[in-house]
Amino acid sequence: MSKYSIILGNLGNTCDRFLSSGYKDELPKETLLRQAAEIDGVTGVELVGTWDVTSENVEIVGDLLAKFNLKCVSIIPDHFSQKRWGRGCLAAKDPDIRKQALDYTYECIEMARKLKCETLNVWPGQDGYDYSLQSNLVQERRWLMEQIRELAESAPDIRFALEYKPKEPRNFSFMARASDTLLLAKETGLDNVGVCIDTGHAFVAGENVSESIVILQEYGRRLFHMHFNDNYGSWDDDMIVGSVHFPRYVEMLFWLKETNYDGWYSMDQYPYREDGQGALRESIEFLQMIENKLDDAVMEQIRELLREGNAVKSQRWLRKTFFKL
Repeated sequence: MSKYSIILGNLGNTCDRFLSSGYKDELPKETLLRQAAEIDGVTGVELVGTWDVTSENVEIVGDLLAKFNLKCVSIIPDHFSQKRWGRGCLAAKDPDIRKQALDYTYECIEMARKLKCETLNVWPGQDGYDYSLQSNLVQERRWLMEQIRELAESAPDIRFALEYKPKEPRNFSFMARASDTLLLAKETGLDNVGVCIDTGHAFVAGENVSESIVILQEYGRRLFHMHFNDNYGSWDDDMIVGSVHFPRYVEMLFWLKETNYDGWYSMDQYPYREDGQGALRESIEFLQMIENKLDDAVMEQIRELLREGNAVKSQRWLRKTFFKL
């Protein structure tokens, strides 16, 4: 069975842009970690810098992780929710802001080391643009790559998983799709720079996530991390896994297994109104249900379907395998 983790804040009071205080009560960090540990199969959590962990509380967080027997799977630097990053972060036009972003990320590297965490999941959500003739597309993309290269070169013991998203909070993100993020990772020339696929981001980008998995694995095994959620394809709704794209997840988990992905299956959702623990549990049990089906015999059945390319037969197989009473 694969390794399952959650982004800790998913259990808390997630806020949308209409109610900044959220629809739930705030819960102590210890309660969130206890709830995470109560979900069958969850052995890891991801922590967001400034939200969950800082240089000041990292030891306390480490003690709580040990108390609940949870591993810190990754630290996500907060490159997106601070006022100072409003016009860019690692790729900002202002050199002082770029320096601040670099220094802050170095702090996150040190926190990761203290927590024995091997991965920084980097989503520079504010690095992009909103209007035509607003961005120097050559220079700013180059700054982004050079900053990531400097960070990764300084920390060969840490893996940098670059998370892409086509839009939001900017109308256009510099890391928008699997392939352009792979190009950026490879341009650094460093083996510890790879890619994180967020399934919802990929759906919004119009990708077939399975093909993105294969591309990243085939071109240098650069798939470092996975975030799982679901949406309707037009926005990053961060819904319960499998609530919309059931067949896609069957294909996805097949290719993760077929390409020998050995990273974490991490949940990244915003259950604004739903019970957070329940939503995350349903997501994990959905993925585990598919995984349990993918034994050697079923894997060979899927390989045969792919050899034949018969869509009618493939749909019949899905129905009989997963829905036949």
